Amino acid sequence: MERMIIKLSMFHTLALGVLSIWFGDWLRAKFPFLKKYCLPGAVVGGTIFAIISLLLYNAGICELQFDYKVANSLFYCIFFAASGAAASLSLLKTGGKYVVLFCISAAVLAALQNGIALGLGSVLKVPPLLSMMTGSIPMTGGHGNAAAFAPIAVQFGQSNAMEAAIAAATFGLISGAIIGGPFGRFIVRRHHLEDPALDGKGEMEEESGKSTMGNLMHKGDVVQAMYLMCFALGVGGAVFTVLKALHISFPIHVCCMFAGILIRLFFDAKKGADHTALYEGIDTVGDFSLGLFVSMSIISMKLWTLAGMGLQLFILCMAQAIFIIFYSYFVDFFGMGKNYDAAVIAVGHTGFGLGAVPVSMVTMTAVCKKYRYSKLAFFVVPVIGGFLSNITNAIIISKFLDIAHTMQMAMGL
Repeated sequence: MERMIIKLSMFHTLALGVLSIWFGDWLRAKFPFLKKYCLPGAVVGGTIFAIISLLLYNAGICELQFDYKVANSLFYCIFFAASGAAASLSLLKTGGKYVVLFCISAAVLAALQNGIALGLGSVLKVPPLLSMMTGSIPMTGGHGNAAAFAPIAVQFGQSNAMEAAIAAATFGLISGAIIGGPFGRFIVRRHHLEDPALDGKGEMEEESGKSTMGNLMHKGDVVQAMYLMCFALGVGGAVFTVLKALHISFPIHVCCMFAGILIRLFFDAKKGADHTALYEGIDTVGDFSLGLFVSMSIISMKLWTLAGMGLQLFILCMAQAIFIIFYSYFVDFFGMGKNYDAAVIAVGHTGFGLGAVPVSMVTMTAVCKKYRYSKLAFFVVPVIGGFLSNITNAIIISKFLDIAHTMQMAMGL
């Protein structure tokens, strides 16, 4: 008996994404350890829904198919525009140094991920081209790079490379979403980075329905913020079109982030006006967009792809997840100054280092809601994870694919 295919429209997917967020938030309220370890509601609820989808698939009942790409692209770009609008001129000046440092760190991580994939893969007797599908291609690169680079391995003769890369990217997305929050809490508490001024206990207690880091907003501020972010998408789209005509490859979401930066600089230049509430409204729009993007991304995951991964590939992926914890702690946290901003940046690297910038942002947000906001981290991580690391990673991947191909030919595979 064939499984029934249930196709869910974009509106159904949106509704299920919201339900997953509500369910995740409800679970966080019922089970305090989820909030204690900074596990976001979108991740908690989305993962449970993905597991239910997996059970329905394995039971032969049905396969859920989601129409989410257009909505996800929209919310992803709005989120990046809002991230750009959070970057004031002073932050741009301060953050430049950290952008360079973090860019180097992301490139080194990508190279080490590929080194681990090939090295440990040879011990486990996994063909080099196949083991590469658990390195920086799906981890730092995510599903996008998995789809882009796996066909190269297929052309080299590794026929199952695509399935392995997609499975590894799915594993990375899940593990990154789970690791970030508890990892951030560990760093903050171990190094006593809590802010005692926030409350008597040294941690910020979240209150249901209330912003812990913002000022009082009015309806008009949120509406204006939404208008501005939609306008930023138009500006970003125009920039993207011009660059494309000049044969310059720039991701659309980075162009939208640039538009958000321009909007922030424009409002900052207006003397004598207080735009604090408007900026808070933009942050709110960004949080809304991020939550929906992450929720829809997780509920649409095909977890059954992990079933065909096999023990050897699973071990390779687990090694990557464990390694990034140590790397982010000893390289990012210590290298960025051993302060609170460095801790949140380290959390961010566990997110996109295992597959997706939005995972970085949602886990960073969970940590910041518990403690306090880090403007520097929310500027540096999207710039590197959303753009610069894509360039450095692509160069590194190309070199390592050539090495893997040479190794495989030498082995007669």
